Amino acid sequence: MGCSRATRARRSANAPDFNSNRSRYYNDFALDADVSYEIDVWGRIRNSVASARASEQASAADLATLDLALHAELASDYFTLRSEDTQQALLDRTAADYASALELTQNLYNGGAAALADLDQAKAQLETALTQATDMHLRRAQTEHAIAVLLGESPSRFQVEPQPFALDVTPPAIDAGLPSALLERRPDIAAAERRVAAANARIGVARAAYFPVFSLSGTAGFESTQAANLMTAPSVFWAVGPSAVLTVFDAGLHRAQSVQAHAVYDEQVANYRGTVLAAYQDVEDNIAALRQLQEESVSQAAAVAATTGALEQAQYRYKAGIATYLEVVVAENASLSARLSAADIQERRMIASVQLVKALGGGWGR
Repeated sequence: MGCSRATRARRSANAPDFNSNRSRYYNDFALDADVSYEIDVWGRIRNSVASARASEQASAADLATLDLALHAELASDYFTLRSEDTQQALLDRTAADYASALELTQNLYNGGAAALADLDQAKAQLETALTQATDMHLRRAQTEHAIAVLLGESPSRFQVEPQPFALDVTPPAIDAGLPSALLERRPDIAAAERRVAAANARIGVARAAYFPVFSLSGTAGFESTQAANLMTAPSVFWAVGPSAVLTVFDAGLHRAQSVQAHAVYDEQVANYRGTVLAAYQDVEDNIAALRQLQEESVSQAAAVAATTGALEQAQYRYKAGIATYLEVVVAENASLSARLSAADIQERRMIASVQLVKALGGGWGR
């Protein structure tokens, strides 16, 4: 390491005089302050500050990303809970209908108008529906607990009153032609971009290490052999001057640091590109999901209507004695399955809407 400096100084008139014939022992009182200022000729300090500021902004964007993810998860869990309320209501009503059907079949069996197989099928159907209803209670409780945790509440003291979805509830309309510039609002993209900026600034820091460091140093204060005249004008001393320090041999350290800085920059650029592409994918996936699920909901509504009509006809035919109970069981199972599928599609549409809003950075507007 090489160093050069130039100094202009004023010595205190009351400082000890080592050339005079005096005792080996003396008093020396001093009160001074040192000041040093590095002249940022090559931008080392400027780039260090820029890198730190960009890293701080990236951390803030990471926090916003986490906040957005938690809100999206909470909204998704809420719609899952309401879908489970809907399915619970369907299963409870179905179990009640199956109980009435079992009672009717029992009466027919007692009167000799129904076979034992019909009675067994009615019992099995009821017990299966009760099992499904109990399992749905468990699923709803677990979803409710998940919501409590997201809200920072104790699951044992948190409760959401059941509120089934209406079958015609639909997610809000979202314009599929939203400008791609809205993706700039995504905090994860902002974080990736800030990390690129920080890595770019660190390249400047590594490049500046090749050049000498210029600084301006100064010292000022009071010095005297007697405390009585320490704070007087003759006791004032000062020194000021520039200096330059250059590393002559570093065994390849600066080159390695420069290569590392460029590699980190390339990595952050690749991460940024990947984040942007993933953001476009999220938007396109959820737009496609909303479009396809809307079509599914229309066809599933038709399926619910068809299975409901088939069930009514099967029940009439069974009561008239011109159909077996197996035909009723098949129709009832088809109707229940169609209604549960409709509730599932409705849940998926609402969650896809939440995920699209999340993919757009938490909302949109002009």
